[in-house]
Parts: sequence; structure tokens; C-alpha cells
Amino acid sequence: MYLRSVAIPADSTIDLRHAHGGVGGQNEAPDLSWGDAPEGTRSFMVTCYDPDAPTGSGWWHWVLTDIPADVTSIPAGGLAPASARDWPTDYGVPGWGGPWPPPGHPAHHYHFRVAALDVERLDIPDDAPRAMALLTAGFHVLDQAEFVALFTNPAS
Repeated sequence: MYLRSVAIPADSTIDLRHAHGGVGGQNEAPDLSWGDAPEGTRSFMVTCYDPDAPTGSGWWHWVLTDIPADVTSIPAGGLAPASARDWPTDYGVPGWGGPWPPPGHPAHHYHFRVAALDVERLDIPDDAPRAMALLTAGFHVLDQAEFVALFTNPAS
């Protein structure tokens, strides 16, 4: 599998327009596209995670599940298919939550990932915690692709 973004190429620095408003960004979700999913793929999950956040458990910036198997991209702005489930980020709300690392820290690594799943829809309630969505999806991964990009708080 592969995962790409025109706005955020792998190993690049994330442009300020994709960052959270707290650092002067516009919180615009990047475009993503993927392909070469294995046979038996019935849905996709897209995530963005920052393991460098000083929380002890990182920071989830985006978690989308139940993306239909015939969908292989999300346009800039993050408009997901109606059937997809958008789980709350660590900001407490669903949808893209752009980078907002503390000032004075080195660049944070943002892991963008797509996973091909063997189920159309995760068998959990819509109001389940995000952790349950991630755990449940983990049991259904057929393949996955990832790229990493960097962001530093401009106040650093």
C-alpha cells in the first residue's frame, strides 16, 4: 500500500495553514490519497498521530474509520464520505486537529497512516471512545501505509 499527500509530502515540514489556530494556522486538513490495498479490503481507517506530544501518550490529530473500500482519497479540507465515522481527536472534537506543539520543543513528528480493514464498519457504537475504535480496528488490519512529516511551533 501507499499513502500520499500533495500538501504534505513525506519527510517534509507541515505548512502553517494545516496547523491549529493556536499557533496561527488555519487548521486546514491536508489532502490524502492511497492505493494498492490488498484483496479483501472492505474499508479504510485514516489517522494522524504525534508521538512527541508531552502527554505520556502522544496526541491524536485525526481518526476516521469506516471509509468505504471504493474511496481512495480525502480532499484538502478533510471532507470524508458520509458513511465514515470521525472520532474525537485529543482536542475533544472530531475532524482534523492541526499541529500545536508547545513552544521551545524540537520538531514534532506527525504520523499519517491509512489502514485497509477487512470489515465495512467497526462493530462498536457511534458514541464509543476513540480508543475503542483504534483497538477494534487493529484486529481487522490487512495492510497499512504511513508517512511522517514535521512541525515546530513558530514561537520556538
